[in-house]
Amino acid sequence: MSMPIRKSNPMMSLLNNSIYDLPTPVNLSTLWNMGSLLGLCLVIQILTGIFLAIHYIPNTEYAFYSVVHIMRDVNFGWLLRNMHMAGASLFFMCVYTHVGRGIYYGSYLRTMVWMSGTSLLLVLMATAFLGYVLPWGQMSYWGATVITNLLSAIPSLGDSLVKWIWGGFTVSNSTLNRFFVFHFVLPFVILALTIIHLAFLHEKGSNNPLGFSSNTHIVPFHPFFTLKDTVGFIMLFTLTGLIALLFPLLVSDPQNFIKANPMSTPTHIQPEWYFLFAYAILRAIPNKLGGVLAMTLAITILYMMPILHCNTMASMAFYPTNQILFWLFINSFLILTWLGSVPTETPFTEISQLMTFVYFLLIISIPALGKPWDMLISQDNPNP
Repeated sequence: MSMPIRKSNPMMSLLNNSIYDLPTPVNLSTLWNMGSLLGLCLVIQILTGIFLAIHYIPNTEYAFYSVVHIMRDVNFGWLLRNMHMAGASLFFMCVYTHVGRGIYYGSYLRTMVWMSGTSLLLVLMATAFLGYVLPWGQMSYWGATVITNLLSAIPSLGDSLVKWIWGGFTVSNSTLNRFFVFHFVLPFVILALTIIHLAFLHEKGSNNPLGFSSNTHIVPFHPFFTLKDTVGFIMLFTLTGLIALLFPLLVSDPQNFIKANPMSTPTHIQPEWYFLFAYAILRAIPNKLGGVLAMTLAITILYMMPILHCNTMASMAFYPTNQILFWLFINSFLILTWLGSVPTETPFTEISQLMTFVYFLLIISIPALGKPWDMLISQDNPNP
């Protein structure tokens, strides 16, 4: 009997081994759908971004009006832009769920997979920030001014670095051009990093809810998990369509419908919702340099998770105390997200400082505080 073409052809066999016949743990839950959903989000963002870029003009005089032109005059331009905005929010929803699942089930112990994934998160956040500036509305302009100015806190190099990024002495036409170029290029960098991420994942194999080796309990990816992913795709498309068609204001700021005016500062400057937790941490620290360092550490601390892990077992499914800490960490993240959207005044400032402390305390404690539980188990079940 001849071998199927998907196995005999060199290119097809590579895809076959990576997707169709990929050995997959039999006990994966719906949370493992997030990886494929993130891939779909990336495809949606790249395709809608390319078509939007056709009509966009990266010039401070015309950028805002080119976006208006897309929304009003281009056939289905409003749908493309709404899908692009909705796709960005859903992208981050899936990313944060993906990271949370990785922390809960100890996926960070697959070190190279985790490191490449954390790098992907950082590049994704940079891409999203650059894209937020492009409509050149009030919040876009002032958001870019505030965030880029944070680099001036770096001793000696800060001021020069800010001027280099701006291409001048203020956020201007040069800044917008640079941001547009990098916003267009970085999604393809994300695509390349995704391929590297998947290569590391397929080399080590997927984690599973139990955290144990599942080499003896595996099934091919198709049809068992392609069916689950298809259901996830349908749900994501449905949600994207609902937001784009019926509720676009959920993912847009009313201030961005006003053309950027350097002479008029908005009452309350804030980024998109997916940056609010980091923005709250930034504002919680009175010192400018300290705030920048804390905001950066809020993300880069994920690189330290494999080092901080002291538990005998990978998954938190066997650590009741760690499960409580994990959900407290999720709550601190959500509270910080809310705090990032409120004014910097009493009592919100004090609550932000408290929740920042809780956020860092918990993310450091979660991978390490299962040790007492391990010792308790070892006392109850001594080795023969």
